Amino acid sequence: MEQKIIGIILHEVSELNEQLDHKVAIENGENAGLYGLTGVLDSLGLVTLIVAVEQAIEDELGLAISLADERAMSQKNSPFRTIGTLADYIVKVSQEEA
Repeated sequence: MEQKIIGIILHEVSELNEQLDHKVAIENGENAGLYGLTGVLDSLGLVTLIVAVEQAIEDELGLAISLADERAMSQKNSPFRTIGTLADYIVKVSQEEA
């Protein structure tokens, strides 16, 4: 399931990259920086990506999850740092929802 989620995230980041001046380096796969010190997304870009990923996960996997909640924002290390950390967080949230 994690590989499917990574594929969804990569697809949505690729779509978002078309609108960005500074592109997310998707060629780095799971290590591609999204947000924070190594990321290229600003807060609006991050919100756009989160909404797109949530919708794609619901459409493709039938899972209705919320990624931008207090739990995500209160973590010491943001789950939005890289594609890999986002995928790990989505797996965790989806397991808790099940």
